[in-house]
Amino acid sequence: MIAVGDVIPYIVGALVVGGIAVALSRRREYMLRWCAWAVAVPVVVAALYAGPGGAAGLAAAVAVVCVLEYGRLTRLPRPDRAVLAVVVAALPAAAWLAPSQLPRMFIAAVLAVALVPLLSGDAVDGLRRLSLGVLGVVWFAPLIGVVLLGPTALAVFVAVSVTDIAASFGGRMLGGPSLSRLSPAKRWSGVLAGVTAGLGTLTILGAFTFPLAIALVFGAPLGDLVESMIKRGAGVKDSASWLAGAGGLLDRLDSLLCVLALALLLT
Repeated sequence: MIAVGDVIPYIVGALVVGGIAVALSRRREYMLRWCAWAVAVPVVVAALYAGPGGAAGLAAAVAVVCVLEYGRLTRLPRPDRAVLAVVVAALPAAAWLAPSQLPRMFIAAVLAVALVPLLSGDAVDGLRRLSLGVLGVVWFAPLIGVVLLGPTALAVFVAVSVTDIAASFGGRMLGGPSLSRLSPAKRWSGVLAGVTAGLGTLTILGAFTFPLAIALVFGAPLGDLVESMIKRGAGVKDSASWLAGAGGLLDRLDSLLCVLALALLLT
């Protein structure tokens, strides 16, 4: 079992090396992303260092922000967004305080978001609202992994971050065929570069296991494609615009959500 404190020196080193790399690249997009990570990483480390309660609080806060972006992206009515935010924020708390009740909590969350359009008697847009509400629960529920995986969650967070950055650099430098019509700018070369760097990161951090490796290899690109599909359906480029150089929080966590889901499933 790794400890949060064991990972911190590697994170600091990665931020320093990353800062030098983005400075040499002279790309404003990468510089802004590095600044965003330089602010976010200490917050994540502090929350996980505080233990399960801190992890639950972090996951709940992230879930609420993701719901707000998702609701705006999909044009969900405010009542739907409010209920979805409450139920997905409650899941990390349940993972901390009553993990044995998580299956019941998940079912209750699905029923709660489904009841909103049903009780409103929406015969025109009800099916879309219900489907998007249930999708929101399924998409954001894996944030309970921040609590259930313990200190390993920090290693996964770092590995996925490195994977995303390496995939972006690798795709631009190596080129090659596109990954999918859902995301034409993503390249297979970038995927290979990203997962290689991510697996190396798990190894360096002492968190490499076969289940986590599988979760990273398949979850990182799949998570990106899921959000690309949703954004294409909504006709937008980014989930939001408040995060400097990175769009919104969903744009940064799409891969992590799917990796966490597979990690929970496989471990």
